[in-house]
Amino acid sequence: MAESYPIALPTGGVASVRLVARNAIAISSSPFTFSQQVYRHQGQQWEADITLPPMKREDADVWLGFLLRLRGSYGTFLLGDPSSATPRGSAATEAGTPVVNGAGQTGDFLDIDGLPVSTNGYLKAGDYIQLGTGSTATLHKVLENVNTNESGQATLNLFPAVRTAPNDGATVTVENCVGLFRLNSNETMWSVDQASIYGVTFGAVEAM
Repeated sequence: MAESYPIALPTGGVASVRLVARNAIAISSSPFTFSQQVYRHQGQQWEADITLPPMKREDADVWLGFLLRLRGSYGTFLLGDPSSATPRGSAATEAGTPVVNGAGQTGDFLDIDGLPVSTNGYLKAGDYIQLGTGSTATLHKVLENVNTNESGQATLNLFPAVRTAPNDGATVTVENCVGLFRLNSNETMWSVDQASIYGVTFGAVEAM
């Protein structure tokens, strides 16, 4: 029987997550005047380093089973920012039914509607949204405070940019947001000390 991806991240047990937002930017500097030409390529991507706390074999084997099921960088899993599962904005208590407002949208900005009307700080800078689910899930960070208009509409400034246009009316998730990731190495390593305490760390990159 073939493994089905993405697989679920084990619950609990994460000591820290280091997230990296990577941009593909080319800079050319003149050797004579030092003036610069800067070009922004389309590439934007999440990377993550996950550290688990010291644990006994019973708990460690759950995580090791998860990591080995990924078969190196072949398989995928869902990951979010564990400290930001709930938005700081009013969406935490009055989310409405946020959906994409208009087909064909890609890039840094996304129009959405179905929100509470005339609300300041519906989402705040640093909150997350999720587009898609499962193997299509993408994680985006909101870069500016979001206010809604009298029709319950708003425009989001996002990182990373929307790569694949969602359908008009597609659901926009504002809590417990995750994206699709894969391991950044085909090697899975862990340590065990004399007290049978396991140490596990692993790196991941957004699956695209």
